[in-house]
Amino acid sequence: MDLLQNYHNDDELGEHGQNPSSSPDSPSPPRLLPSKSAAPKVDDTMLALTVANQTLSKPIDPVQHSVAFNPTYDQLWAPVLGPAHPYAKDGIAQGMRNHKLGFVENAAIDSFVFDEQYNTFHKYGYAADPSASAGNNYVGDLDALEKTNGISVYNIPQHEQKKRKIEKKKEVVEEEGSGDVMDKEEVENPATDAWLLKNRKSPWAGKKEGLQTELSEEQQKYAEEHARKKAEKAGGEKGEVVAEKTTFHGKEERDYQGRSWIAPPKDAKASNDHCYIPKRLVHTWSGHTKGVSAIRFFPKYGHLILSAGMDTKVKIWDVFNSGKCMRTYMGHSKAVRDISFCNDGTKFLTAGYDKNIKYWDTETGQVISTFSTGKIPYVVKLNPDDDKQSILLAGMSDKKIVQWDMNTGQITQEYDQHLGAVNTITFVDNNRRFVTSSDDKSLRVWEFGIPVVIKYISEPHMHSMPAISLHPNSNWLAAQSLDNQILIYSTRERFQLNKKKRFAGHIVAGYACQVNFSPDGRFVMSGDGEGKCWFWDWKSCKVFRTLKCHEGVCIGCEWHPLEQSKVATCGWDGLIKYWD
Repeated sequence: MDLLQNYHNDDELGEHGQNPSSSPDSPSPPRLLPSKSAAPKVDDTMLALTVANQTLSKPIDPVQHSVAFNPTYDQLWAPVLGPAHPYAKDGIAQGMRNHKLGFVENAAIDSFVFDEQYNTFHKYGYAADPSASAGNNYVGDLDALEKTNGISVYNIPQHEQKKRKIEKKKEVVEEEGSGDVMDKEEVENPATDAWLLKNRKSPWAGKKEGLQTELSEEQQKYAEEHARKKAEKAGGEKGEVVAEKTTFHGKEERDYQGRSWIAPPKDAKASNDHCYIPKRLVHTWSGHTKGVSAIRFFPKYGHLILSAGMDTKVKIWDVFNSGKCMRTYMGHSKAVRDISFCNDGTKFLTAGYDKNIKYWDTETGQVISTFSTGKIPYVVKLNPDDDKQSILLAGMSDKKIVQWDMNTGQITQEYDQHLGAVNTITFVDNNRRFVTSSDDKSLRVWEFGIPVVIKYISEPHMHSMPAISLHPNSNWLAAQSLDNQILIYSTRERFQLNKKKRFAGHIVAGYACQVNFSPDGRFVMSGDGEGKCWFWDWKSCKVFRTLKCHEGVCIGCEWHPLEQSKVATCGWDGLIKYWD
C-alpha cells in the first residue's frame, strides 16, 4: 500500500511540475519527452587507437605552447620538417646542434692530411674530396689537376725544388746589383725599405762579418771594472786573505825556569766562594784605536784577558802583574766581532767582519787554521767537552749555524732553521744540546750534531736576544732582550720562561750588550747603551748597584773567575776597565 501511495504522489508531482499543495490554481506546463539519437551505434575503439598512434608518431609543432600528452624523446628532438624553424635561422632544432653554426659531423681525417689538402687547395685550386666513398675524386679546378699531375704542396718533385733554388739565387744577385743604384742615405737609414733589402740576413744568423777586434777606451774600462768585481766576488766566497802578523810586547816569552808567559801562577785560587759587588776603578787598559767589541778572561785562572777590537786587532793583557799588553794578533782586515778561548786557554777563535774565522795559538800568535763560508760569522764557539775541542760552531749572517771539524777543515753539519742572522750559541744539558738566538726574535734548541730543532720558542711579545749567558748552576739562561730587560729561561726539558725573574732598568735597545753572572750565581750584571754597568740581585731581582764605566756604550762585562769582587768591562770608547 505504501508503494502505491508513493507512486501516486510522484505521478501528481510529475503532472503539475510542482507540489500540489503549493498552488492548486496555477496552470500545468506541457510534459517534456527525453531526446533520442536516430544514428546507429558504431564501435569506435579502433578509430581511437589509430588517432592515438598518429599523435604519438607525429613530431611536436614548435609553435604550440602546451602539449596534452607525454611525448617521447624522438618526438622532442626530431628535426623540423617543412618550413624553417621559427626560432632558428638555419631551421635546425636546438637539440640537433653541436656547434653555434649548426650541426657538425665528425670526420676521421688526420690533421696532417687535412692541412695538406687545405694548403693544396689554396695553392693549386683543387683538393681531394673527403666525402667520396671510393676512388681518387677531387673537387675544384680539374684543369690545374691535370697540368700538375695531382701533386700536393707536400710532395713537390725534385726538379721543381732545384728550379726554385735557382730562382732564389737570381733574386739575391739582382738585389745586390740594384743596391749600387740605391741612394746611400736610404741604405743607411733603418726606417727605409732599401735598408731592409740590404740587411735581410738576420743579425744572429752565422758569424758577423768584420767583428770589432779592438775595444774602445770606455769598453775597456768597463771590462776591467767587471773583471775586478768578479774577482772580488770569487774572493768573497772564501773571505778576504790577509797576512797574519803578531807582536809580543812583554820582556821575554819564557822566564828563567822556562815557563811560558801564558802559564798561570801556581798560587792562583779562589780565596772564598762569596762574591761582592765592585765599587772603584783599579786599572784601565788602553791600546785599541777603535771600540772594543768583546772581552774574555783566560779560562779558570783569569790571569790574562783577551780583547777583540774594531781596529781589526786582538790583544791579550796581563791582569795579575804588570797590567800591560802582552801580545797583539793581527790577521783580520775588518773589525773583529767575537772571540772564544778553548778549555785550556792555549788556543782561541776569532770571528771578523772580513768573513773569516781564525784559530790562533795564544802563546806564539800563529794562525793554526782559517775557516770561511763567504758569510759574516757573528758568534764562534768550541764544543766545551774536552774530547770535542776540535769541533767549531759558528752562527752566520745567512741564518745558518755551521759546524766544522778543525782537524780536517771540513764542514760536518749545517743547522739551517733560523729566519735571521744567528747571534748566540750557548751549550746546555752537559753539552748535549745548545740554544741559539737570532734576529728572527726566536730561541731554538738543538741536539748537538742533529740539525733538527727540538724546541722552538717564539712569542708575539718577544724581541731579539743578542746576548745569552748560562747561570753557574747550569739550570738557567739569562737572555738580554732588546726591549730593555733580561729574561730568564730554564734549561730543563721544557725551556720555559721564568716569569718571576725579570731584570730591568737599563737601556740596551739596539745594542748587543753582554749579560753575565757572578761565579757564585748571586748577582746578574750587564752593560747598557749609556756606558753604565748594572748589577742585580739574583733572588730579589732588584738593582743592587750601577757604575758609570764608559763614554758611550758599555758592550761587554766579565766577572773574574777567581777574584770574587773584580769585574772587567769594555766599551766603544776603546778602553777596558778593571773594577774592584
